[in-house]
Amino acid sequence: MKAVRIERFGPPEVVVVEDIPMPSPGKGEVLVRVAAAGVAPWDALIREGKSKVSPQPPLTLGSDLSGTVEAVGPDAGPFAVGDEVYGVTNPQFCGAQAEFAVALARMIAPKPQRLNQLEAASAPVIAVTAWQMLFEYAKAKSGDTILITGAAGNVGAYAVEMALDAGMRVIAVARSSDQALLRALGVQTIFDSSANGFGASLPAVDALLDTVGGETVQRYSGAVKAGGRLVSVASMQPPQKAGVQSVFFYAEVTSERLRTVTDLFEKGKISARVGSVLPLAEARTAHEMLAGAPHKPGKIVLEVLG
Repeated sequence: MKAVRIERFGPPEVVVVEDIPMPSPGKGEVLVRVAAAGVAPWDALIREGKSKVSPQPPLTLGSDLSGTVEAVGPDAGPFAVGDEVYGVTNPQFCGAQAEFAVALARMIAPKPQRLNQLEAASAPVIAVTAWQMLFEYAKAKSGDTILITGAAGNVGAYAVEMALDAGMRVIAVARSSDQALLRALGVQTIFDSSANGFGASLPAVDALLDTVGGETVQRYSGAVKAGGRLVSVASMQPPQKAGVQSVFFYAEVTSERLRTVTDLFEKGKISARVGSVLPLAEARTAHEMLAGAPHKPGKIVLEVLG
């Protein structure tokens, strides 16, 4: 079978598509015939040798996938051959960008019927990340005011939709070019992240969801009121403020969390945003996009089965 591989850590040039043996599912695993696989910034970290969770090369890249169950290992739960599923391969976030991939049964779920395969492959990690940020770590509730940086990004846009659906007031931080998208999502208050003096006039917020990190999180951290929470997926050492709980976390994709976001998809509460779509054979181009080459807004996806 064809798979997107690296033999050593390095720049996009180390990415190759080659033939490898088809894997077999073990205990608690299923073999998925992959229809589509997401490409994301953490794939670049794995490729560069900067990930704290991935194995050493040679390895097959990719975590997010959507497809059809081809075979079921022992104790693999409710899944059966022919089921359409989506989710993540394993905690090491590798193995998905291939014609067939083994996935832990506890990290996949039935594919939302409302989504096509490309949309489903784009969603698992970023949708679950947004859910965990908002509800599990920020512990946000209806009536809260939530500040979201990178609000038009892949994680940020999901967080915006989830927050608005739950009856929260959203204050979005984004580039001026992203304001039309955020207005379409229903955001009324938007701050231009590139404007001079940004952050000086921010209202007090109950929680801050940081998807950007760096200097930006320092500039807006003062907006969090006492008793509030600052949750980051971009800064491993988020700003500390008296009376504010600051936390960094890695997303944990589980079947249960996937079923929760599936319900939101099926009800039309959140929507998948697919960006550039490439065939599996052009995986290196996808990594060049991660490194800065032009691409469409939204999640980059590899189409494995047409």
